[in-house]
Amino acid sequence: MALSEGKAILEAIGQDWLLEGEADGGEKICEQAVLLNEQYPGGLAAYVGNAKRLLKDSAEGVNPFEGFVPEVPEGLVLEYGSEEFKKYESIGMDEIKHTGFILVAGGLGERLGYGGIKLELPVEVTTDTCYLEYYIQCLDALQREAGSDKPIPLAIMTSGDTHDKTKELLEKHSYFSRDPETITLMKQEKIPSICDNTGRFVKEAEGVIETKPHGHGDVHQLMHSTGTAKKWGAEGVKWVFFIQDTNAMVFNTTQGALGLSKERGLQVNSICIARKPQEAIGGIARLVSPGKTMTVNVEYNQLDPLLRAYDRMQGRPEQGDVANETGFSPYPGNINTLVFHLPPYLEMLEVTEGLMPEFVNPKYKDSTKTSFAKPTRLECMMQDYPKLLSADAAVGFTTFDRLYAFSPVKNNTKDAAAKEKAGLDANCASSAEADFYKMQCSKLSLCGVEVEEASSSIGYEGINIAWPPRVVLHPSFAPTHAALCSKIGGNNKISSRSTLIVQGRDIHIANLDLDGALRIKAVDGAKVVIKSLKIRNKGFAMKPAEAGAPEAYTIRGYSLDKQEVEDLVFDTPGEYTIEK
Repeated sequence: MALSEGKAILEAIGQDWLLEGEADGGEKICEQAVLLNEQYPGGLAAYVGNAKRLLKDSAEGVNPFEGFVPEVPEGLVLEYGSEEFKKYESIGMDEIKHTGFILVAGGLGERLGYGGIKLELPVEVTTDTCYLEYYIQCLDALQREAGSDKPIPLAIMTSGDTHDKTKELLEKHSYFSRDPETITLMKQEKIPSICDNTGRFVKEAEGVIETKPHGHGDVHQLMHSTGTAKKWGAEGVKWVFFIQDTNAMVFNTTQGALGLSKERGLQVNSICIARKPQEAIGGIARLVSPGKTMTVNVEYNQLDPLLRAYDRMQGRPEQGDVANETGFSPYPGNINTLVFHLPPYLEMLEVTEGLMPEFVNPKYKDSTKTSFAKPTRLECMMQDYPKLLSADAAVGFTTFDRLYAFSPVKNNTKDAAAKEKAGLDANCASSAEADFYKMQCSKLSLCGVEVEEASSSIGYEGINIAWPPRVVLHPSFAPTHAALCSKIGGNNKISSRSTLIVQGRDIHIANLDLDGALRIKAVDGAKVVIKSLKIRNKGFAMKPAEAGAPEAYTIRGYSLDKQEVEDLVFDTPGEYTIEK
């Protein structure tokens, strides 16, 4: 059955040459063709048709933004802890119980020097909590803070490289105390490679069609094909929140962004950061033409040429992507964190089957643009969804301070050191960990805690960081700014060398003087009041990672020497007051 069906598919698109010389009559290729045909919306005929069209445009140098006038888009800048932030956080907390989260996690940690999946990396080495566990902790804490007994659903987009390992991670840890039914794994498949402008596929030596990833835009196709979006809608979900695999800061933005989306009736809300001109992240721009207007992400390597072309069209000196009076580009930086209103999203998925606008980026052998240096494929990006919407669709953005919104793990230490030397963010495991502590310290400072800053930097693997106190506030302690402020009072001081770990829903801290390491842990039902407490001990100290240490430490260049810690553990419900 698969043999005859596969042959018919390949013949219809002019790819039956793939069957020539196959000892099994092409059975393996035909089975693959049937599967590939089922996975792509419209089948392989649509894929080849799209490829020919896009390759023709590429060869002819067609500009996808031809005729569009770039404008600075309208959005909101939310300063963490401000009165405006508090307003939208409150509105967002009413919506969090009606929100599903989608985690885009198809990447391995190989480029970081880590053999596992990136979700398995520890956010920090003080508690060794991995990213996936931390995300689930945040979702569960937000659910409880919102007064809901219904778990917030989580869908994870995996790839062939990460699917089994993600499942193993979840099973190893009993889904981090979650009901497995509340977590959906959606495996992304690949698409055929293309070797020339006619859309000709590539056959590997093993007698199969060569395939490549289609891009993270497939998350929308998976939300449709797995029925997850429709299922969530039937369960009362109103919003979907897209997050990335190694950005622990994102949960500082969730409630504020949801609150703004609710108040302004946004179909799409992009979470943004202030962006430096020429920085290698996309910029959100409003593009206007006689036939279409859209607020979309423009990739960094396209934004500057687009702005320069407009300068020329206006007869003025070329400036391109330059800073305004704030010192940043007027086009906010896209971090691929998005909030969608589910009802119109469902309607669009029914129309498009989740297929996003595609592009192709062939590497040509020469200026004739007739042959490729290596096979290419069509690609799509999740943030291009607004290109499908009508001009009157409500699309906006919310900009947060980078410290509270974005510090990913993208680079190995060698590349990170080079970026740091060039004045760019390192975006590696050690810088993300340091930013995590700095963010937690900043949140405490906003609640009146005196936090001593580091007096000097420490370098590991070429990355120089002024390490703040190692503060780890478990999401159960205070998942929102309002919750944190309600649990901190009196006069609290934390020295720069200190470590503070707080885990528990009903812990209140006042008059803490910490110079060393303190760990407070309380079970549900235990109310703990730190009325007065002074800690002096050796604490934790950083040290170079030893040879043979786990990769989670070697990719940072350090580990922790946990010399001495004061443990306050309350494992029985009750009321406790600490005063000493």
